[in-house]
Amino acid sequence: MRIAVVGGGISGLVAAYRLRQRLGESADIVVLEQRGRVGGVLHTGELAGEPLDLGAEAFVGRRPEVIELMGELGLDDQLVRPAGKRPLVWAGGSAHPLPGRTLMGIPSDAESLRGLVDDETLHRVATEPERPLRWEPGSDVDVQSLVAERFGRQVVERSVDPLLGGVYAGISASIGIRAALPTLAAALDQGAPSLTDAVRTAMPAPSSAPVFGGLRDGYGALLAALTEASRARLVTDLPATRLARSPRGWVVDPLGAVDAVVLATPAPVTARLLHFVAPEAAALADGIELSSSALVAMALPKDTALPDNSGILVATGEPLRAKAFTLSSRKWPHLAARDVALVRASFGRFGDEKPLTWTDDELVAAAVEDLSTVTGAAISPHAAVVQRWPGGLPQYAPGHTELIDAIEAAIAPLEGLAVAGAYLRGVGVPACVAAGTAAAERVAHSLHH
Repeated sequence: MRIAVVGGGISGLVAAYRLRQRLGESADIVVLEQRGRVGGVLHTGELAGEPLDLGAEAFVGRRPEVIELMGELGLDDQLVRPAGKRPLVWAGGSAHPLPGRTLMGIPSDAESLRGLVDDETLHRVATEPERPLRWEPGSDVDVQSLVAERFGRQVVERSVDPLLGGVYAGISASIGIRAALPTLAAALDQGAPSLTDAVRTAMPAPSSAPVFGGLRDGYGALLAALTEASRARLVTDLPATRLARSPRGWVVDPLGAVDAVVLATPAPVTARLLHFVAPEAAALADGIELSSSALVAMALPKDTALPDNSGILVATGEPLRAKAFTLSSRKWPHLAARDVALVRASFGRFGDEKPLTWTDDELVAAAVEDLSTVTGAAISPHAAVVQRWPGGLPQYAPGHTELIDAIEAAIAPLEGLAVAGAYLRGVGVPACVAAGTAAAERVAHSLHH
């Protein structure tokens, strides 16, 4: 029995590992990856002689998938938690504490925004419950339209955009409420009288559990353990060029005949491969847009005067090029122990590919200059490394949830085929682990019946 997993990102590697668990040692599981390495947008590089994540560096720890997977793979000792410091927001030319009591930056009351927005906006938020809220249950709208209409543009640019930019490398105009904030959509569907009331209903219950987790040696440790445990044949530097039905299953070029296929590829690649076997699903997947970004990781002198915060998010419309800084040595106790101060600068928002055209030197120079502006400190890196992520993150536009339902319905009749990836039901690593697991279950079930 031969199964092809196309795409060696976290979704594909989890699918391969779960398939090994379900199908046993005799199955020939092949992971086909067009890059020279596995991991997709998870990539642990090296800076100042030690490992550092140059893609995602944390996961939502209140979802169980990653922590359970680490336990299965014997990586419990790799689990690290952030120090619990809050980020700042750079807006209007100065740094402000990130507002509390918000849902992805959407406020539950006016007071949490004091100092970040002007008095007119504060009044607008405070009196929002007095204005009738028009919401059609089951409808969807981009986050910006809803928040700007209720609270004004300053709340969008200074509170919501900086947070959404970190999760989706997008802006609130490109992200739908229903896919990005399902609990808020549910509260609105249930008849919340105002947006502030809906936010209060939708916010997670207070918990002392850490919100985020990470890996001490970076995501590379998880990727290596998954690769080993899957005992899959890894074929790198080779893209899949065609997918077709065959009398006894499938053909994946250049691999040849296989019994089943998991497509754990980005939406545009999935669309291309499904073009002949599931044209309707292909057309839908082709409509999902991607955002590109670039990251500059810097090792600074240990005594650099950085603020005692986890990071600095940049409001939209500021005259800076970076959109966010992670103060890694402040955020993560295990990184604070190193003999340099580590900072990651992020560039690129949806619709703005310009930073990806800059040279590495230009990106580093922009990171140094902008970090100096927002911290007031003299920034002189010992070392810096640049990582580009063209098309790294899918945008969850309004209607995304229904679109994914339709893709899955279109491929449901195709035995031995499943899809996985960040474009489906969540861009975070836990959601990708869940997607890889679900794809493996679907394929294993079809092979056993």
